[in-house]
Amino acid sequence: SKDLKGAMEILIEQKRQKLSTVEKFDEHMDFASQLIFAQNRGDLTAENVNQCVLEMMIAAPDTLSVTLFFMLILIAEHPTVEEEMMREIETVVGKQEMQS
Repeated sequence: SKDLKGAMEILIEQKRQKLSTVEKFDEHMDFASQLIFAQNRGDLTAENVNQCVLEMMIAAPDTLSVTLFFMLILIAEHPTVEEEMMREIETVVGKQEMQS
């Protein structure tokens, strides 16, 4: 637990350093960045930020897999929704190859 907490602090510090050199925040405004900015404003402590990121890292794989599973089942059960999603993807992406 102590090793994981230390590793998390290092990763957050690396993220903080990266944010300090970014000119445009639009491309880098993820949840961890929001937490770091909240700490900078005084809304959160460093411990709050570390705990939130740690919990996201630990909990995310389980909650994400369950959420994706149910999302795929619901899409499979509602073909009209799937068609609408595909039309929207084609509208946004066009002919270019999709990337993760």
